[in-house]
Amino acid sequence: MRTIRRTLPLITATLCVALATTACTNDASNPSAKKTAPSATAAPVATPALTPAQARDAITRYSTTNNLAHVKQDRALLDTVEDGPRYAMSLADLKQDEALPQADRQPYRLWSYDLSATELYIPRLNSGQQRWFAAVTRGGSQQQHARVLVMAENTKSKQWEMVATVDVDDPKQLPQIVLDKDGYATAIDASSKSLAAPVGQLRSAVTDNFATGGELTGKKVFTSNQTSQRQIKVHDETTRKFGPRGTTRFTAADPQFTDAYALKTTTGALVVFSHTHTQHDAVAAPGLRIIPEKEDRAWLGTSPSPAFTYTFTCSDIAAVPSVPEASSLLGYSCRRTDAKAAGPSASV
Repeated sequence: MRTIRRTLPLITATLCVALATTACTNDASNPSAKKTAPSATAAPVATPALTPAQARDAITRYSTTNNLAHVKQDRALLDTVEDGPRYAMSLADLKQDEALPQADRQPYRLWSYDLSATELYIPRLNSGQQRWFAAVTRGGSQQQHARVLVMAENTKSKQWEMVATVDVDDPKQLPQIVLDKDGYATAIDASSKSLAAPVGQLRSAVTDNFATGGELTGKKVFTSNQTSQRQIKVHDETTRKFGPRGTTRFTAADPQFTDAYALKTTTGALVVFSHTHTQHDAVAAPGLRIIPEKEDRAWLGTSPSPAFTYTFTCSDIAAVPSVPEASSLLGYSCRRTDAKAAGPSASV
């Protein structure tokens, strides 16, 4: 009997625990139990980088400040409205101009963009993405000239800065940029494999135009148009300029500015990017020397040397299809941003 009395309480307690546990986990038997719905992570909402009015104000501020900085030759002031390859090229222009004889310097002319002839392409961007926008501004008596602008927000100062300006050789070749119902563009990844030529291939093809005349990749990646032919012409004419007395070799360099900006078009993407290449000039025989040209003296002085190496910073723009077809190089702009004597060797 004692054993039975000791066992029953244990069984009863066990049943009570089991029933209590069942009651806690069975919502149907406990109407007061709270039901928790699984949480869903909301998809990030892309918002315009800025308003059209703000974009126009940024362009106006840029031209006004740029004029003042050039008149005063104030590099620090220029740094407040430019960045990336555009700033590097502007610094090169100032340095080159200051080293020219006064008689060879061109007087500075104030300028501005005609906002009434400027098309804005403002992308929607997710939180945390670099804020930027593009514009196509037109000029000439019949607005026959076109320039593509890219401005990006400085993450520290929150000011808008011009990072690229590229003149388009044939404005008729500009692709149609896709706009949503509110008039905003779509930014895409310039390195995306969905493009026929991601930005890395575009850079390689451009530098190949200079290095080999496009024989390796340039003529495969790009169609034969005015812009590609201009680059190939630079290769053909420059590599022959010394005749038998010297040689010139172009080579690709690691890009100083790796940012690329791409907008969705009806056929793929419009991509603005930067590349860097070098030009190495050398004499073909001992005893010969190369005399620096006027435009080079800001970096090289006037002392002759058997060899020089020049570094060029460039901005490029291309229309890239989303199907496996050739891309179209639409424009490019380069500046000599460095130069140095390459030593006594006459070898290339």
